[in-house]
Amino acid sequence: MGKQARNRSKDLRKGQAAIAGRGEPNPVMIGGLVVIVALVAAIGFMVVRAAGGSASAASGPLVVPAGATDGALVTGQASAPVELEIYLDYMCPYCGNFERANNAEIDKLVAAGTARVKLHPLNFLDRFSEGTRYSTRAANAVATVADRAPEKLMALNKALFDNQPEEGSEGLSDSRIAELALAAGVPQAVVDVLDDGIFSTWVNRSNDTAFESGITGTPTVKINGQKYEGDLYNAGPLTQAITSAAGTS
Repeated sequence: MGKQARNRSKDLRKGQAAIAGRGEPNPVMIGGLVVIVALVAAIGFMVVRAAGGSASAASGPLVVPAGATDGALVTGQASAPVELEIYLDYMCPYCGNFERANNAEIDKLVAAGTARVKLHPLNFLDRFSEGTRYSTRAANAVATVADRAPEKLMALNKALFDNQPEEGSEGLSDSRIAELALAAGVPQAVVDVLDDGIFSTWVNRSNDTAFESGITGTPTVKINGQKYEGDLYNAGPLTQAITSAAGTS
C-alpha cells in the first residue's frame, strides 16, 4: 500500500471514529439509519482530508495560545491534585449536555484548588455548520480569550454552551460570539480580535493531535490521564470521581 493510500485509509478510520464516538446516550434506538449517515459523513471527512488539509480548511501560521499545553487550554492551580481533561466541540450537543450538568461543580473544584482543567477544543464538526466553520470559530474565540484574558476562559466556555446552536445549523455569528464574550466579562480589546482567526491553525492541529492520540469522540473526559467512564450528563458522579481522585471524599 502506497503512502497516499495509507493516509487515506487512516483518514477514513479517523472520520469513522469521530462520528461513532460522539457520546450518543442511547445507541440501541439508532438502528441502521445512523450507520448509513455515519458512513456518508466519514466518507465526506476522508474526501476533504485527502484533498488537502484539515476538514475545517483553516490556514495561516501556527500561533499557540499562552499557557497552552498538549493541545489544551489550561486553567487552575498547577498544584491541584487532579488534572481534569475535557475534549469538546462547541457544535456537539452532548458536549452541551455535559457542560450544563457539570460546569458549576467544575468551577467550584477549580476555585478550591482541587482540579486543574485542560480544555481541548476540537473542530471535527465544522462540516455540520453549513460551511461557516462554527466549531473552529468558537474554539478560536475561546483560545483567544485563554491567551489574552485567561481569567475569563471558563466564563466564555459556559456562555457558548448556554447559547449553543443546533448541530447542522450555521452556528452563532461572529457578532453573536462577540456579544456573549462581552457579557462574560471579556475586555473589549480582546473581543475586537476574536474573529481574526489568530488561533485557527492551532485548533486544527489540536483536533488532529487528539484523534491521533486515540480520542474517538466528544465529550471525552479524563481524570489524571485515565478516561472517565461514569455518568457525564448528570451532576454529581463526575464531582465524586474527582474528589475521590484528590483524596478528599
